[in-house]
Amino acid sequence: MTKQKLRVSIIGAGRMGTALGIALRAAGHPVEIVATRRPARARRAANAIGGQTLGLSVQQLGRLNQAQFDRLNNSSLILIATPDDAIEAAARRLAGIFKSNPAGLGKGRHGQRIALHTSGALSSEVLGPLQILGFATGSLHPLVSISDSSAGARSLTEAFFALEGEPPAVRVARSMVRSFGGESFLINSSHKSLYHAAAVMASPHAVALLDIALEMLGRCGISPGRAQKVLLPLMKSTVENLTTQSPARALTGTFLRGDVATVRRHLSAIKSEKLDEALKAYVLLGQRSLSLAQRRNSDRDRLKQIAGILATALKNTNR
Repeated sequence: MTKQKLRVSIIGAGRMGTALGIALRAAGHPVEIVATRRPARARRAANAIGGQTLGLSVQQLGRLNQAQFDRLNNSSLILIATPDDAIEAAARRLAGIFKSNPAGLGKGRHGQRIALHTSGALSSEVLGPLQILGFATGSLHPLVSISDSSAGARSLTEAFFALEGEPPAVRVARSMVRSFGGESFLINSSHKSLYHAAAVMASPHAVALLDIALEMLGRCGISPGRAQKVLLPLMKSTVENLTTQSPARALTGTFLRGDVATVRRHLSAIKSEKLDEALKAYVLLGQRSLSLAQRRNSDRDRLKQIAGILATALKNTNR
């Protein structure tokens, strides 16, 4: 737990910003201001976070009265949780607010001010306008899917956060994450995009893969709702296996067994329904499954046959 509580202002009151605000306040960190484009959304976020949090629109943020500015100025941490494309503009806007009031250019109440953003793909360099003013800048990105702020706040207490940036910013981010129960790890700034692409593969693309499977079951006459209920326990059991085993050990099914005839039937069935996206996904993921199966000392001759079948199928899909 942190010995010293942070006073935080949050720019961006979507699901992520609001969830972080709820988690921070639950850990004892006062949230001074939460700001977003629309006043109504800002008020909803402030109410969800609770305490004395003040909800402001972006327009209101640009014309703060002295009491409101004092609350922003008292914040030892500025957390920018806007969409990626809006982070740099938010940093410039905040820099302009602090520069317009000389009282805001000094250190925070507990030393150097900190500015963090929550993008997984961008490095702390995007916060350059605040760094010029003396802020220590960094980023923290939770590896968790947030579709609802309240549930998301609970998920954050068990999440891993990728941290990046200047040492003072990383220290504050690590301490903050620890205070509400999360864990953290460092990522090099130059690897942010690759790191984020990996996160996309593990979560949003998993959703896209399920959607492909639902389309395939739809061709079998199963409704989307029923198909989702049918497949989710299978996906959950796979995730449960992965909590205790490596991907190679958790792999089951056709490719692990080297079922050559089954792979042929799969490809024939997918082609007959003209499911082109499903065919490409099946082939590319099948090739990776073969690589995993080889680590398990499966029948190499059968795996080699399947590899040739998939290579031919991939060549045909690219025509």
